[in-house]
Amino acid sequence: MEFYIPTKIYHEDNAVLKHGSEIASLGRKALIITGENSAVLTGALDDVIKVLEDNNTESVLYDKIEENPSVATVMEAADIGRKYGADFVIGIGGGSPMDAAKAVALMVQNRDTPEEVLYQPLGLKSLPVAEIPTTCGTGSEVTPYAILTRNDIKTKQSISHKIYPAIACIDAKYLDMAPSHIIRDTAIDALGHLLESYFNANATEYSRLLSINGIEKWAENKNALAEKEFTKDNYNGLLFASTLAGMAISHTGTSLPHGLSYYLTYNKGIAHGRAVGVFLPGYLYLMEKNSIPGCKDIISKMGFKNTSSFKEFIENCIGYIPFNEEDKENMVKEIKDNPKKLLSVPFEAKEDDIREIINYG
Repeated sequence: MEFYIPTKIYHEDNAVLKHGSEIASLGRKALIITGENSAVLTGALDDVIKVLEDNNTESVLYDKIEENPSVATVMEAADIGRKYGADFVIGIGGGSPMDAAKAVALMVQNRDTPEEVLYQPLGLKSLPVAEIPTTCGTGSEVTPYAILTRNDIKTKQSISHKIYPAIACIDAKYLDMAPSHIIRDTAIDALGHLLESYFNANATEYSRLLSINGIEKWAENKNALAEKEFTKDNYNGLLFASTLAGMAISHTGTSLPHGLSYYLTYNKGIAHGRAVGVFLPGYLYLMEKNSIPGCKDIISKMGFKNTSSFKEFIENCIGYIPFNEEDKENMVKEIKDNPKKLLSVPFEAKEDDIREIINYG
């Protein structure tokens, strides 16, 4: 077994303000990567700028990261970082800015390389990265992954390089301004990480410990997801579950629900967490059907009687997401073309198994 998490994690009130000198110590010129709204509305950007100024560290802001960021956007941000002479990167926001920050850090460091190297296993180094999450789902603040939209092949795909953040500052106050549907959708994404990591061919006793503890913490806060009303304790609990989930998938990767979700996100504009949620009940049902150990225990730890009640909960959270027979065939083809996702299933998964997940219920 292996276990490796090099990211230094601070989960506490005012984490950025308390550890600003450590963030600033990553370099002399910071490239800050955000979307258009959340970093500003939550106050996270103000906190980051304050600690950089307090520590006499220069910075430049790139705030054009879209949901499901594209390779082109990453290259545009990297060009700014190259010209500015940035020597570290700070990502603020949900999974999109945090993933983009890692990819940008790679391309700024390797300034003479084209975008194609993002998907070439070359073992390149990147600039140091600090991450500040403003949602509770991706776990990107601790994972080595950076998932980008590839318009050339019309899907989402993680870059070929593993880039662990140096520092993650996790603070529940940044979730307080987020719309309830963002909290709900990202929390379902985190649950997907936890379930797909637990029921995974790459799972170990170490990774399952993370998954189990994350599932238990997630379950403590699931009623808030259904009611769409959150307290600070809920935010902290969901953030903790999300970070544990990120640590778990850092060792196992995700599986079929994430692989299937990319089609819905790219072609139907369905938010990532909702798209993942569509396929979680079917994935759990498939584990039960194939007598994979731990199913009953995990269902119980989530606080459900059976897979059907779990499916009802998920549908209540994400609503109805329609797709037709052509969509189903396209999703099956995408998974067949992505053997890594098939190999992550803890038994020899076949085409009929993919269809069963899609058609469950």
